Amino acid sequence: MVDVSASRTMLKCSAQTRPLTRRTILPAMEHSGRITWEPGKRSGKPCIRGLRITVLDILEYLASGMTAAEILADFPDLESDDIRAALAFAAESERRRTSIPPL
Repeated sequence: MVDVSASRTMLKCSAQTRPLTRRTILPAMEHSGRITWEPGKRSGKPCIRGLRITVLDILEYLASGMTAAEILADFPDLESDDIRAALAFAAESERRRTSIPPL
């Protein structure tokens, strides 16, 4: 049998904790230095550190089932922070796209 009062107490405690923010979700992960745009490179798509590897490339590799280790093995110029930066960039883009401006 489940103790409902204990569950409610746990929910109450969880609600009192600090709300999730960008800092708590992505501590110290900034993509600003790792994502670059150059008009003549890959049609101006956001790339990783000026390389010819786009953020979309990284996302598609991950979506196809490749692990970060496999991506890094295939592209020795990439660093693990580059993959995290691509994910942070995509999350930020999605957040901006789906945000409703305040009234």
